[in-house]
Amino acid sequence: MNRISFLKNLLGVSLIPTATVAAATAKPSVTPPNLAAEAQRVRQELLAAWKMSEKMSLVTASQMPAEHYGFKYASDAFTYARQWKHCCDFTINQLASRLSIANPYGNNNEPEKMDKAAIQAEVKMMYAWVRKAIETTPDAALFANSEYLGDDIPTWRLFYAMENHIIHHRGQCMVYLRMKGVTPEGYIGW
Repeated sequence: MNRISFLKNLLGVSLIPTATVAAATAKPSVTPPNLAAEAQRVRQELLAAWKMSEKMSLVTASQMPAEHYGFKYASDAFTYARQWKHCCDFTINQLASRLSIANPYGNNNEPEKMDKAAIQAEVKMMYAWVRKAIETTPDAALFANSEYLGDDIPTWRLFYAMENHIIHHRGQCMVYLRMKGVTPEGYIGW
């Protein structure tokens, strides 16, 4: 499902009365009639979405000068580097635990250093890991429901939720860039 279809479906669901939504969310996961074909279609769409996400993330991460990777606008805010590290940690931890796949961080998510080169390498690693997770998640598991933020969603939607979380932090990173006098690269497409 591409983002436009996803958003149309989401908008359509948001207009359904609350009682109907509550009843719909209580249903067990739905397995499509042709599971293999539908799983392959979903995988291709996820891979395309994550490819563009990676491209935009790497462009945005590369724009901040190395000396400003420790910049934060307030004492309680993430540094620029921590914004990216958080994206990697959160994405991998959420998917690894829900899909029961090996977490490359093990029990230690803290890097020894968080300079520009280390963060860019980590972002690339996270995207490669997500691609592998998309490619190797069993067909039925893509359509199995998983709890996320109080909702019961199919696993394929969890991949979109993780990408949406990255978009949230990438947007914050663009503000950090502007605060350091860097004009962020414009939207590069879907």
